[in-house]
Amino acid sequence: MVVGFNHNFRYKGEVYHIQTEDSGVKNPNIVTLLYQGGTILASKKTSYADITRVDNLDQVVEELMKEQHKGMLRNLKTGEFDAVIERFQSARNQKSQIPKFEKISAPLKEVTPAAVKSVVLETPPAPPADAQVAQVAPVAAPKPELQAEPRTLPPAAVKPSSSTIEFSLDEVILSYLMGDDK
Repeated sequence: MVVGFNHNFRYKGEVYHIQTEDSGVKNPNIVTLLYQGGTILASKKTSYADITRVDNLDQVVEELMKEQHKGMLRNLKTGEFDAVIERFQSARNQKSQIPKFEKISAPLKEVTPAAVKSVVLETPPAPPADAQVAQVAPVAAPKPELQAEPRTLPPAAVKPSSSTIEFSLDEVILSYLMGDDK
């Protein structure tokens, strides 16, 4: 039995990774993901729960996996994901332009508690009794560009008290990303 396929493809000068996996008879789904640089750009999930009792299930599932894997590649090559890719690359470019925080190098007597309230110091020496502390304005954190909508796990992902339904972390994450009711 084949559990998955993984291939890298070059498209418009970038390398994309396509991964197809079978979740097994206990969770009869075939999942195909399109990645670029570790980020999922597209996904497709197909259930084969209706055919789990066929005699040659391994062969049938392998053929379904091959077709779904090839379909994702065809969709990439025909430009179906170009808009998604463009949004991803645009967001990635904007993220790289966010200014970085600079390290503040100042003697201890010039830093106020307000400026360092989120920094843990290893037993700092006490300032001299006659030292004057300079006032430093705190720096506001940048606002995140993208905010995810808060979501809860689907009810089926929580174990009911009367049964022992279990989902792997990968299955829960994929379910969340794909918006399934699992």
